[in-house]
Amino acid sequence: MSGCREFRWPVRVYYEDTDSGGVVYHANYLKFMERARTEFLRSLGFGQAELRETHGVLFVVRHLALQYRRPARFDDALEVVTRLAELRRSLMKFEQKIYRGDEMLIDASVDIVCIDAEQFRPAAIPAAVRNMIDPV
Repeated sequence: MSGCREFRWPVRVYYEDTDSGGVVYHANYLKFMERARTEFLRSLGFGQAELRETHGVLFVVRHLALQYRRPARFDDALEVVTRLAELRRSLMKFEQKIYRGDEMLIDASVDIVCIDAEQFRPAAIPAAVRNMIDPV
């Protein structure tokens, strides 16, 4: 994938992201990673609404494997690093890591499937998107 690049998205931990102990609630890491993947697509020129309206597709999580290594806390400055590891006809496999400085907190593998927005069945990733991710 010659066009593939690493994408970095900053995240600040707010009080609402934490539990009563001031530690990020586990499900919120998924939100941070979702935002980073959305911003990755936006950086290529594709917003979620446009993908649905213009191309008739949605991207949905099919599989997620995540390892929690260290906790993030209230007011931490984090960085979500997203890398496209594999591109298939209707699947994008991402490797995502969340860092606080040089310290890795989360290590995840996320499979995203392109689906038809009306039928909710797998669909080919639109050529316009594929060309921006992996130009020939």
